[in-house]
Amino acid sequence: MIADNLQRIINELPSEISLVAVSKYHTEAEILEAYSAGQRAFGESRPQDFARKAAALPPDIEWHFIGHLQTNKLKMVLPHASIVESVDSAHLLREIDKWGRAAGRTVNVLLEMHIAAEETKQGLHEEEILDILFNASSYPAVRICGLMGMATNTDDAETVRADFGRIRAHFDYLRDLFPEYTEFRQLSIGMSSDWRIALEFSPTEVRLGTAIFG
Repeated sequence: MIADNLQRIINELPSEISLVAVSKYHTEAEILEAYSAGQRAFGESRPQDFARKAAALPPDIEWHFIGHLQTNKLKMVLPHASIVESVDSAHLLREIDKWGRAAGRTVNVLLEMHIAAEETKQGLHEEEILDILFNASSYPAVRICGLMGMATNTDDAETVRADFGRIRAHFDYLRDLFPEYTEFRQLSIGMSSDWRIALEFSPTEVRLGTAIFG
């Protein structure tokens, strides 16, 4: 089933858009089933589970950390993550930079932009993202690769379109404003419930869990 679901999604997904399989609620066996079908990028959000899976599963997996990350859990996550997509505060960014300098590593991150109507959602507002990029040299061990966002959890497609349109507009604005940041080129939007709408806004990546694993 997992392999069939993956194939259906890949057939529908434009070739230039990456697929992250959100495996946070799924077992190593299920991840291996997707891996055997050719999937290599997986998304996790719980540090203890992530560290265990990363140690047990094939070393060529590209792990994306996509959940709220507490600073006291960095040592569980950063040694294994190809990218942290969910940087939702300047404080977290400073702590990641501090870890990277101590470890002699450059950590790839996406800044999580708050675009949904729900106040419970994490994320940075537009002016906070702007301030971080104006001061990007303050984070020498961090590579800011783009933006991530989650639309409002609703069946109203127009609300979802408005959310994705807002993050796309800010992404384009930042790329125009900071052309020297050539690594700032990733836009991660779209989940199982809304990824087809996200495609209207030319993301570089979608993050799908239920659509793959059921």
